[in-house]
Amino acid sequence: MRLSALLLALAAPAHAQDTDLELVLLADSSGSITQSELMFQRESYAAAMTDPAVVAAIMNTAYGSIAVTYVEWATNQSVVVPWMQIATPEDAQAFAAALDGPPRRATGRNAIGSALLFAADMIETNRIDGWRRVIDFSGDSTGNSYGPAIEDGRDEVVSRGITINALAILSERSIMDGRDGLAQAYADRVIGGLGAFVVEAATRDVFAEAVKRKLILEISGVPTRRIVAGLETPED
Repeated sequence: MRLSALLLALAAPAHAQDTDLELVLLADSSGSITQSELMFQRESYAAAMTDPAVVAAIMNTAYGSIAVTYVEWATNQSVVVPWMQIATPEDAQAFAAALDGPPRRATGRNAIGSALLFAADMIETNRIDGWRRVIDFSGDSTGNSYGPAIEDGRDEVVSRGITINALAILSERSIMDGRDGLAQAYADRVIGGLGAFVVEAATRDVFAEAVKRKLILEISGVPTRRIVAGLETPED
């Protein structure tokens, strides 16, 4: 090889790793989420990611793999699990194990617009080339005390070709506070992009199953309702 060609090859960036889906799991860690609720969220995502139906959905994608990172958000954002490639049950188990242990570092009040932009930057600055790019946002309110407006953050993310889906976490507290329309609020203000949808989880038991259903829909790319209340099945 000629010296000039060799130098050009050495200077070129390493080839990005191809995968079917780049997925940011963006979980609520704001003040309304207790420590036990935070750990329950992590446990639910760990259980969902290792569920045979979710692993099968991953292995049945065009590339047979996805890339996932787990981020908690509040006033600031904290990466709990860095980007991991998942293609086998063993990969899924490794991701689940990584969720167990890191301390809570995202604290304070809500900054949803900032959280969405942080997740988008994580997608755009990694060394992964995903056929689809999705932010899986979850939260229990539409409060936005810091940073850009929710709609401004959403519009910027969608303009980059990234889809935002949402999981509306309903609690007795949120219903008593008159936020029982949270799923619709997320549909109006948070989600966006191709095939975007909202899943609603009204109880602790339903939450774990809703996480599993949401992951399967995102991984498989199956068209679904704009709002999936509880555990309704997707539309054909």
